[in-house]
Amino acid sequence: MKTAFRVLLVVFTMLAAMAYGQQPRLLIPDRTLDIIQDSGFLNVGMYKDFPPYSYEENGEAKGVDADLGRQIAEALGVEFRPYWIIPDENLGDDLRNHIWKGHYLSKTRVADIMMRVPHDSVFKYMRDSTGEMINEQVVFVAPYQQERWQIVFDADKLDEINTVAKFQYHPIGVEIDTLPATYMTSSFGGRMRDQVHHYMTVAKAFEAMASGEVSAVMGMRAELEHSLKSYPDRPFKKASNGFPGISKPVWDVGIAIRHTHRALGYAVEGAVDRMIRNGEVAQLYQRHGLSFSRPGYYDAILGPEEAE
Repeated sequence: MKTAFRVLLVVFTMLAAMAYGQQPRLLIPDRTLDIIQDSGFLNVGMYKDFPPYSYEENGEAKGVDADLGRQIAEALGVEFRPYWIIPDENLGDDLRNHIWKGHYLSKTRVADIMMRVPHDSVFKYMRDSTGEMINEQVVFVAPYQQERWQIVFDADKLDEINTVAKFQYHPIGVEIDTLPATYMTSSFGGRMRDQVHHYMTVAKAFEAMASGEVSAVMGMRAELEHSLKSYPDRPFKKASNGFPGISKPVWDVGIAIRHTHRALGYAVEGAVDRMIRNGEVAQLYQRHGLSFSRPGYYDAILGPEEAE
């Protein structure tokens, strides 16, 4: 009798432990397309303080990603609600914390969709050291822009930039902990390293160029164009040089959803595809004073885009 009681006690203890272990998982909102439409709103995940893509101004979400999120919500027949993301150590952490699992401090807080993620087959199918897919809990849909790296330079200090090798002799600003920072410090055997100045943001790097501390700034094209608007009277120009040896000079940007929400993904993809084809996304970028390049994903569907 005692033995049977002990066995039952062990069984109940194991079941309780399993239930406790699963409890946080069950707390994650399962906001499918039907639930989103019934609730009347769409939580649109966007990076905080990331102009010109997504930022807050007087309590209102601003930027091209925010405006595109509004148009997606409108297409779904629901209200747009910004969901601000503070970046973690890498994109995988952001996807885990804000799309499919939730942060350990707030399991119930997740976005329905997440803007500005790479729409890239290599990233999509990345595997860890054990061979497991890193992003299997996420689906990448709706590419809506092709982004690229670029340099803006002070024409009073430099002629046209034909090669980045010029920055062996001239100072250049980059945002800390970004690909430009790695590229400029390591390329050409590290010969440009001593000329690279690191700043917290691209905007801070522009301030340094305006004060004469650096002669150029490297960053994402849209970020550079956004900062250029603050210096209309300065001779700052966009360069047209290439970046030999850089891993991704251009890349498509799209949207992430949880892998179990395929119907939501199809609806979002349909809305964005329509806006790409009818020119609404290009017009959105134009309203923000930014260049727009159609995602390379569409080249096989619509034919190559005309060069700028």
